[in-house]
Amino acid sequence: MRDKLRGQVWRWRGIWAIAPTATAIVFLIRATGLLQGLELAALDVFFRLRPQEEPDKRVLVVGISENDLQQYGHPINDQLLAEALEYIATGQPRAIGLDIYRDLPVPPPYPEIVQQFQQQPELLTQTPPLEPGYAQLNQIYRDIENLIGIGKVTGGVDRVAPPPVLAELGRVGANDLPRDQDGRLRRAFLYLTDPQSQDVVLSIGLHLALLHLEPYGILPQITDDDRQWVQLADTIFVPLSSGDGGYGSFDDRGYQIFINYRNNGKTFETIELQDILEQQVSPDIFRDRTILIGHTAESLKDFFDTPFSIQAEGIQKTSGVEVHANVVSHILSATLDGRSQILTLPKPLEWAWIFSAAVSGAALAWIWRYSDRAMRLLGQILSGTLVIGIAYWAFLQGWWIPLLPPLIAQSLAALSIVAYVARSAIDIRHTFSRYLTDEVVATLLETPEGLRLGGERRKITILTSDLRGFTSISERLPPEDVVSILNIYLEAMADAITSYQGTIDEFMGDGILVLFGAPTQRCDDAERAVACAIAMQKAMTQVNQKMTELDLPNLEMGIGINTGEVVVGNIGSLKRTKYGIVGSQVNLTYRIESYTVGGQILITESTLKDVDSIIDFDAEDKVCPKGVTQPISIYSVVGISGKHNLTLSRDQPPLHELNPALPVSFTPLHGKQLSDRHYPAELIKLSPHGAHLSSPHGADLLMNLRFIIDLPESFGKSPEEFYGKVIKDDSVPPNCFAIRLTAVPMELKAYFEQLYEADCSQPSSVSQSPSST
Repeated sequence: MRDKLRGQVWRWRGIWAIAPTATAIVFLIRATGLLQGLELAALDVFFRLRPQEEPDKRVLVVGISENDLQQYGHPINDQLLAEALEYIATGQPRAIGLDIYRDLPVPPPYPEIVQQFQQQPELLTQTPPLEPGYAQLNQIYRDIENLIGIGKVTGGVDRVAPPPVLAELGRVGANDLPRDQDGRLRRAFLYLTDPQSQDVVLSIGLHLALLHLEPYGILPQITDDDRQWVQLADTIFVPLSSGDGGYGSFDDRGYQIFINYRNNGKTFETIELQDILEQQVSPDIFRDRTILIGHTAESLKDFFDTPFSIQAEGIQKTSGVEVHANVVSHILSATLDGRSQILTLPKPLEWAWIFSAAVSGAALAWIWRYSDRAMRLLGQILSGTLVIGIAYWAFLQGWWIPLLPPLIAQSLAALSIVAYVARSAIDIRHTFSRYLTDEVVATLLETPEGLRLGGERRKITILTSDLRGFTSISERLPPEDVVSILNIYLEAMADAITSYQGTIDEFMGDGILVLFGAPTQRCDDAERAVACAIAMQKAMTQVNQKMTELDLPNLEMGIGINTGEVVVGNIGSLKRTKYGIVGSQVNLTYRIESYTVGGQILITESTLKDVDSIIDFDAEDKVCPKGVTQPISIYSVVGISGKHNLTLSRDQPPLHELNPALPVSFTPLHGKQLSDRHYPAELIKLSPHGAHLSSPHGADLLMNLRFIIDLPESFGKSPEEFYGKVIKDDSVPPNCFAIRLTAVPMELKAYFEQLYEADCSQPSSVSQSPSST
């Protein structure tokens, strides 16, 4: 158990140091307040993305609009305001909030004042003289017991006194609203302390909400612990403190809460003052509702930025009276409806959240540290998306949790892992990766059992490839050219294999053994193996382009694929070990590959079963390889659909008839051994890749044959040999068979090309035979 634990600790060593370090760095960055602006902007985005809510019908806004100002002037005089308040009161609302500064009388225009004093001369004897509208408004203040006025408490010289009568009656609320550094209103006071009198003043929002809640028997309470938080029924309103949520430091004096705006901040039924004065609305519209009266005319500039200000059509500000309406709605909804507030996590939970994001970023980077860059980037994008998704889900539940700090911690941790791996392993991996694949290197270096001898049974897909006729090519070229050919070919093949996550077990001259499913097993091993084979065959086009540029012969490759159970692991001794595979399925794969011709991919039935629905093949044959008791089916693959969507070209040059036919002799090959029997035949048709032969002696399907032909003196030595494999071709006449050329010397290839090109240009011409030259 201890060894296992030690192995796990070592395996994840990169995370244990980096995740805490990234968290600490984020802590320092956050302490400077640099993230506050971005955090608040992200919060605003969450507000705008939140699903729409139903309007709060308990709150009604009476807006003094531009039409009202044009009709009645500005400010609205005392008499008109008194008439409006009196009419609203007849509808028996729960509470009325007058969000208009009214510390001084506002008389009507001059002609109306003269007329009033003429009608009521006794007003002139008062000191100072009072116009009738002001007296009427003061009486309304006294008569409407649920009317609340406003005063501006903070601001020093910007203080505004409340209406004197309402101040005398104790029915005044503070309309102060704290702004964030970007000027937006996200917070509201429940109460604050008057800096001059040191008295506690309720905000207009809380004052109106308490009046609305009185019929329910809900009275304000203070929690009976040291926190002294405001409680209404079962709802506790948690105050904000400097540093909560995404905030850095701010002036947290007073009892401040988040405003949980409804929708876009303008979701309350609104009527104009003119509708009331002209009695175009019924008083019943005010019954049992909280009424807020304030300016909605844009010319008065009583508008503020809120989380909803940034809209597609531009900046949309919210009037002050609507902000206070949102505060009232927030308190009522939280108390009566259980609507969520916007709360913040305790500091330990916030740091645990940030640390968990750092761990996830480091863990993904560590797990995928040897994957390709796209996979690593995709992993970090998914991880970041998960963090954003969790933060948004928490917001919908009423929690504002940090967003930027966990994303930064996650990114820092991932980048640190990348830097750590690059620093500690790049040299070792660079060396070992020239001999082994990345996955094998990771297994050897990073797991306790990596270097242990032994293996395990596992179902994998095996791919083997081999160049057709490379032995005869290498015999005719200098060793330096042979090495150059192999390097060009193997580099291209290695790139294709790596892109499909195949493990190159070994290079055997011009042959390659590739594993899909070892050391890492995946559910799509067979699918990737077939796709890889097609990609390898397509890559031969670029390989042969380079061959042509270097004046070297073109190459053709055959690939065999088989799926089965083998033993994989470290094979050898303590002095020399090789990661490899053992089992009959390996030998069978080599046998299948031996049946291929250039450009062909053959797979067994076991592989076909794993990828049957997306494989396209153009031929099926029955073969009985050595070591197999019953014939098995093999399939010639030409394409794969699905996510890989690869196809081999099926276009083949046409066969042209040779006239006269070319005499040859052929000898069957059994494995690597030539038969001691020689048979006469004639080449009757020819293409760059194949031929038809006429012979009284047949040849078995897929048999390899060596041919001897006499060349004209102009094409080199005579006689010359070439190789071919018997293939299935239904178009051949009786006593004939078709072959696919597998190895043709350069001199003979040039001769064949001349014959073919001459025949193509002059279909009826007679090709020159060796005897005629």
